Amino acid sequence: MRNRLLASLPAEDYALIAPHLTAVELERGRLLYDPGDPIETIYFPQDGVISLMTLMENGAAIESATIGREGALGLMAAVSPRQSLSRIIVQTPVKATRIGAGAMHEAWDKSAAIKDLVDKHTEALFGHAIQSVACNALHPVEARFCRWLLTCHDRISNDTVALTQEFLADMLGVQRTTVTAVARSLQEKGAIRYRRGVVDIIDRPALEALACECYGAINRTYERLLPPEH
Repeated sequence: MRNRLLASLPAEDYALIAPHLTAVELERGRLLYDPGDPIETIYFPQDGVISLMTLMENGAAIESATIGREGALGLMAAVSPRQSLSRIIVQTPVKATRIGAGAMHEAWDKSAAIKDLVDKHTEALFGHAIQSVACNALHPVEARFCRWLLTCHDRISNDTVALTQEFLADMLGVQRTTVTAVARSLQEKGAIRYRRGVVDIIDRPALEALACECYGAINRTYERLLPPEH
């Protein structure tokens, strides 16, 4: 059990949801929800990254938050029926555990520990999103790209991130040519190796030095609000 939320639950509380949990593998690029879709399934990633994308009327999009094994997608649907506010896309191949929103609500209604977990995770995800808003508006693309790579690296089990140029451009809200230029610059600095659609993390400390303050700020929010990692 690599998901931080599930691993933190006391045995009696976990037992409320265990019969309803199902393992699933989600392919990269899969669309889970669009804005307005009812959230009928909650996902607890074990490995990999899911992106929350904010859409504009002209079709432009930018990432507002990511969810990995530290959290869950759609967890507020445990409280009451919810509709998605974002376009939810599987950013890297994801191994996850899923549960129906109805079954999770029944467990939430019986468990103070699950109620507390939902509240704290919602606050942490909100903090992540508002930090991303400031980051996207104020920080240079290279620093944001480094933050994004580190965030992704924290949530996967290897040093290789397979992503298309178009997907990276959407994540950062920039043109594909900008992504190429930034990736080549980081490669020249020895931080990554960049091939078409693939980024290899070569020197993580170099990425940490080049990333903006938001990487640390978001991590501190999760550490303050969520249960300790097992």
